[in-house]
Formats: sequence, C-alpha cells, structure tokens
Amino acid sequence: MSLVANLHRRFAHLVQEIAKFGSVGAIAFVITVVIGNGLHTGLDVGPLTSNGVATIIATTFSYLANRYWTFRHRDRTGLGREYVLFFALNGIGLVITELFIGFSHYVLRLDGAVFYNIALVIGTAVATLFRFWSYKKWVFLPADAPSVDPASGLPEAPSGPIPEGPGIRRATLHPGPASGLGHPLDSHAAGDYAEI
Repeated sequence: MSLVANLHRRFAHLVQEIAKFGSVGAIAFVITVVIGNGLHTGLDVGPLTSNGVATIIATTFSYLANRYWTFRHRDRTGLGREYVLFFALNGIGLVITELFIGFSHYVLRLDGAVFYNIALVIGTAVATLFRFWSYKKWVFLPADAPSVDPASGLPEAPSGPIPEGPGIRRATLHPGPASGLGHPLDSHAAGDYAEI
C-alpha cells in the first residue's frame, strides 16, 4: 500500500470532520459578519456588542449543525450538558475574538468597517482553532469515552473489576503502630499501592 493511500486511510475520518467543521464554521462566520456589520455599521451599535450578539446567534446555528452533522457519529452525552459546554467554550472563543477587535478599536484606534472586519477575521481564525480542539475534547466525545453523568457532566466511575497486571497493584491497608487501623500512606511505604 502506498504512503499516500495509507495516510488517507488513517486520517480520512479526521479530514472529513475538519471539512464539515470548516463548512459549518464558514456559514457561522457569514452569519457573524452579516449580523455584526449590520448592527455596527448599519445601526451604530458598539463593535463589541455587535460582535457579541452576532456570535450568540451564530453559535446556536453552529451547535445544531455540529451536533447533527459534523460530530453526529460521536457519543451523545445529553443535549443540556453539550449545549452548556458548547456555549461556555464558545464564550472563550468569543473572548479571544473580542480581544482582537477591542485591541484594534480601542488600543490601536483603527476605526471603520475595514479594520473591524480585519480584526474579526484574525480573531475568529484563532478562536476557531481553540473551538475545534475543545469541542472534540469536551463536548462531542468519542463513542468509546467513559459515559458521562447527565446531572453533573462528569465522567462516571467505571463499573466492573479493577484491572490487574504488570505495574498495577491494589492498595492494601497495613495496621498502624498504635491504633491498629490501616493508613493509606503505610501502604506506600510497603510498596503496595495502586499506580495510576
């Protein structure tokens, strides 16, 4: 098998995810630009407020498109959990973009639609890299990831026996000198501890 075919087979799934994510991102970016510019230049709303409102609308579209198209093959851990995490991570992405827009407008004093859009494009590019990484890590989990408790959003404890093997030892309690009760640190001294 040729190197190119092997690489394609190995990374085809990732390339497909990136292509879909990019398509959704492009549409969300158009939504952000149209609404942001409409508010900022058309209605004279401040640059940060314009971008914030536009981003909230684009984020709702982006969540639905990514959940039901880009990452539909990944595990579903609850609409509420995913939506809250998605918006929280998008909030961080929004802050990244706002930093670029705010720096351009308030620090460099570059006013006008051209500079607003340049800052928007650069900030969005940086925020997009963060979003893709964070969505895969925390929102749209792989199907083989540990199940998540819908109430807390935290991974559930694995069920079944604790694995044993080379390098894995169970913690044992050794009697303490005075109390007769075991102490976990005593097991460390004896070398009988679970390696994590």
